[in-house]
Amino acid sequence: MKTTFYASSLRPLGFLALGLGTSLATHAQTAAITGAVRTAAGAPVDYATITLHHAADSAVVKTEFSDEKGSFRFEQLAGGSYLVAASQVGFGRQWSKPFSVTAAGVTLPTLTLANSAATQLKEVTVTGQRPMYEREADRTIVNVEGSTLAAGNTSLDVLRRAPGVTIDNNDNLALRGKQGLLVLIDGKRQPMTGTELADYLRALPADQLKNIELITNPPAKYDAQGGAGIIAINLRKDQKLGTNGTLNLSYGHSPYSKYTGGVSLNHRRKGVNVFGSYNYADRKFLNQLTINREFYAPASGAEREIISTTSQENRIPGNFRSHNWKAGADINVSERTVLGGVLSGLDNLSRQDGTNNSLITDVRSGRAQQSNSTNYRTSHNPNLAGSLNFRHTFKDSLGARELSADADYAHYSTDRYQKLATRLDGESTPTQEVISNQTGTLTIQSAKVDYTQPLTKQLRLEAGAKISSVTADNDVQFLTNGQLDLGRSNQFTYEENISAGYFNLNYSQPKLTLQAGLRGEQTNAVGRQTVVQPGVEPNFDRHYFQLFPSAALKRQFSEQHETSLSLSRRIDRPSYRQLNPFRVIIDKTTSGGGNPYLRPQTSYNLELTHTFQQKYSLGLSYSLTSQPLIEVVQPETDSTVLSTTRNLRQRHYYGLTFTAPVEIAKWWTVYNNAVLYYNRFKGDLAGTNLNRGGVSLDLTSNHTFTFGKGWSAELSGNYQSRQVYGFFVQRPLGQVSAGVQKSLWNRKGNLKLSVADLFYTLPARVVSTYDNYVERFYQRQDSRVATLAFSYRFGNDKVAPTKRRQSGAEDEKRRAGGGQ
Repeated sequence: MKTTFYASSLRPLGFLALGLGTSLATHAQTAAITGAVRTAAGAPVDYATITLHHAADSAVVKTEFSDEKGSFRFEQLAGGSYLVAASQVGFGRQWSKPFSVTAAGVTLPTLTLANSAATQLKEVTVTGQRPMYEREADRTIVNVEGSTLAAGNTSLDVLRRAPGVTIDNNDNLALRGKQGLLVLIDGKRQPMTGTELADYLRALPADQLKNIELITNPPAKYDAQGGAGIIAINLRKDQKLGTNGTLNLSYGHSPYSKYTGGVSLNHRRKGVNVFGSYNYADRKFLNQLTINREFYAPASGAEREIISTTSQENRIPGNFRSHNWKAGADINVSERTVLGGVLSGLDNLSRQDGTNNSLITDVRSGRAQQSNSTNYRTSHNPNLAGSLNFRHTFKDSLGARELSADADYAHYSTDRYQKLATRLDGESTPTQEVISNQTGTLTIQSAKVDYTQPLTKQLRLEAGAKISSVTADNDVQFLTNGQLDLGRSNQFTYEENISAGYFNLNYSQPKLTLQAGLRGEQTNAVGRQTVVQPGVEPNFDRHYFQLFPSAALKRQFSEQHETSLSLSRRIDRPSYRQLNPFRVIIDKTTSGGGNPYLRPQTSYNLELTHTFQQKYSLGLSYSLTSQPLIEVVQPETDSTVLSTTRNLRQRHYYGLTFTAPVEIAKWWTVYNNAVLYYNRFKGDLAGTNLNRGGVSLDLTSNHTFTFGKGWSAELSGNYQSRQVYGFFVQRPLGQVSAGVQKSLWNRKGNLKLSVADLFYTLPARVVSTYDNYVERFYQRQDSRVATLAFSYRFGNDKVAPTKRRQSGAEDEKRRAGGGQ
């Protein structure tokens, strides 16, 4: 959703998503399906595509590939009835008979593929693809690969249309009405949130994504950070043998030009896979913001006395350029041992050249002052990250034991420059000129180890440990009219170490799964300032240990009905930037700054979910959050405000979620998602006692059309009702987007045209109310964008099996940027 460029999160922070209990239950399953594929002559068929389907509606559950011996395996499956299909170029498709999965697993009869004369005469053209949205037991999966709406767009654009995901104009992410998310990219979290994370996602073309997983309440194996759950972004990794790759080019017009381009390469042979990618983005944009503020004297009677007003018009055009690259390799040291490594880099450069016109009126005296400002900003953010991972699988009579380890190192640099020149009452030369230079470095190191041990055929133990270390050093210098401003200049250093350990016990029966886990985290944090600011404690030392229990129960009553219940405790630590006391001058009357007094927020989350026919789901959820973190814009004087983060006292959240995928026709499928929730905040801030709540509704409907002969289309719409979040109230908004694509050259090429925000309904109108201050703002961006995109696949088409690895830099990386 959209708010102001300095005010955060009007997304009500409250909805714990539907997959809460089912998330934990899925991790509890040990059931597996094994089988083999042979030719009519009995020879093994390697690299055959094996798809697992629900028997009830033939919906795809998972896809795997047979190995060189023709064998395949599906793991961690929920109980129920399934079908398996096997296909390969040159053979006809073969289906298994329906079967049921039990805790002991299932071994299927050998699937025999018959030669196909039709496919021997010419290459098979695969016309089917995964649905755009899939609902699994513990998550919603957005299949981006091949999506028309992904054409030429960014990963941030795709996230904005995902069911239950909202994004404010500070680029803070919320999942089903709740902020505080753990964002993973290929299992590894980027060291940024808010605008910096958004800039990374803007630089990452959606064509490079495989899918996005929305996980609402993970078990103890995951970091406790992230009360709203996990957004896991999985990048494409080519599974074809030999050398192959993909080229992507796009042009968008809003009417500001937006160019993106990239190439990904992959070379795979038996036991070794080497991959790499490079992407470039050059996107121009425009933000416009109208603000009206009213300042009041302390109330002495029934009515408040207004003492001053301000009116502002802001126009902020900008340009964003980015270079993003990655290189890595996976090596099969032995049949059961895999080593991998990835080195990646990102270099973002952004520029804004804005103008601000302000009118400040002293109501008591009737005196008014007009000011005009130019605000030039640049930001350069180069960074480099590397990771190593190891996995070894043992084999015993009870099942596979697995040991995995990950080590990560990342270094990030920041260089920001700002020049704000203000002219009062129409003067030709600047009355005041403020220049700021900020430099900073951030180093993150982490290592973790995980172990899985079957205890019996029904009981499995998972355990692990992790350590992480963060060092941040930021320096800022302000010059006011050429003189060093000691009141604003400062240096802030921050060190944080987190040590964690966990265990999970998973028990499964054919129609019942139980999971219980406990995670412990010891946090040590130290912050230091060189210059002592008035009223601000210069240093802080915080040391605390906390336990995070989780439990889940899942009961399948029949093939039509299943119910899950889950409970967890989670934490959201303040980001490094939220703790940084530096001031950022936004305009003459507005500044931003961190808050070193912030405390972590903790929440208890409870959810009950019922699923019908393995696709329709209805969920009830509740969460109680202590010391909730909210970003606010609060008054400082009779005419100035501060954008910062504060702890309130408490937040209650109640949610109802309904998911309904519908197939209207074979060529028309629809995925509908509705979230109805109630948030109530309690706390005191800026002389105002807050005890307010409100009901909100988020609706998403995504339509996919398949016309044949390589033509397809998509139509996406979302609506957000009146939103209440802390001191903010936002009017309803939404958007409609559409796209069409044509496959070319035997599906090696794709030409796509899409338009976002067709009716320009995303501009936001928001009111922020305190006892002594009211702000009304109206913000709009160039959100209506038409994009033409082209992609081309080249190289070998023979597919080989691969397994996705998740690597280890986690919670500390999410919090590096500040924001949510």
